[in-house]
Amino acid sequence: MRPRSDEYMDRPVQTARDRTRSIEVESARSKGAMAPASALLDHRSPVMAGWRSKNTPKYPIVLAHGLLGFAELQLSSFLPSVHYWHGIKEALVAQGATVITPTVPPSSSIAERAAALHAALAVEAPAPEAVNIIAHSMGGLDARYMLANLEPLPVRVASLVTVATPHRGSSFADYLLEEGGAAPIHLPRLYGTIERAGFGTAAFAQLTRRYMQDEFNPATRDRPDVRYFSYGAAFVDPPPLLSPFRYPHGILAGVEGSNDGLVSVESSRWGTYKGTLLGVSHLDLINWSNRVGWTVREWMGVKRNFNAIAFYLDMADMLAKEGL
Repeated sequence: MRPRSDEYMDRPVQTARDRTRSIEVESARSKGAMAPASALLDHRSPVMAGWRSKNTPKYPIVLAHGLLGFAELQLSSFLPSVHYWHGIKEALVAQGATVITPTVPPSSSIAERAAALHAALAVEAPAPEAVNIIAHSMGGLDARYMLANLEPLPVRVASLVTVATPHRGSSFADYLLEEGGAAPIHLPRLYGTIERAGFGTAAFAQLTRRYMQDEFNPATRDRPDVRYFSYGAAFVDPPPLLSPFRYPHGILAGVEGSNDGLVSVESSRWGTYKGTLLGVSHLDLINWSNRVGWTVREWMGVKRNFNAIAFYLDMADMLAKEGL
């Protein structure tokens, strides 16, 4: 029976090829360790067909956005607002979860963004409950910094789940910031324009591999009372010719290997590594897929290989089963 439209998901028929391209699940307790794939899951049909019966986490979920992110953006009074977590918050709430979506400065330093996250939780987090933080991209670095450095925490954090977070930096950031390098645009030349628009610029240099590995990680210790989980993502084939990820994917692939167009799989690993989502871009992970492009592909018989909403519902179910 086809699910109702209010269940947020399309569920095309699953094939064996779909299953092997959807998510490679690995278990690795130590940071950055590689372990053999232990199972294959598909965050589409039919695995998620009964998602409304999945478990709800014990604690509220905090969705922490990445670089250049926001919780809700109102471009005009005549246009609907744009949500960073496109449809994801609504699906989690429909499942019974309490969801908090704080906003931090889009491109400021990790320390500034972490301070904003800390302040938002002080206002929005229900005391005396704990929370689970699910963070996309740079949001995971903000959360790690807050947990390590901003005592006392406004609320107990039971877990941090990072999704495509550059824990070891990104070689594409290196490429854009290299003085006299091959990049067509040396990013620091644009800093004045960015700052005049009211945005910070400190984030960019802090996403380099040197900064993350030599400065941030040694000074940012995990808390023993917090559970750390992570997911990575990677294209299976090179992105299409017109994809905004085609160029950065090639840069990253040559240096770090498999990647989602902005963050490599190896850089994504932190704590207990839960899996690599295959055939998925960095923006697919927050449900920002190119809907027009996918409609055309589906007319041509190409099936979607990833459902972001199903993925986050599955994460919530995982947290519930962990007692969180």
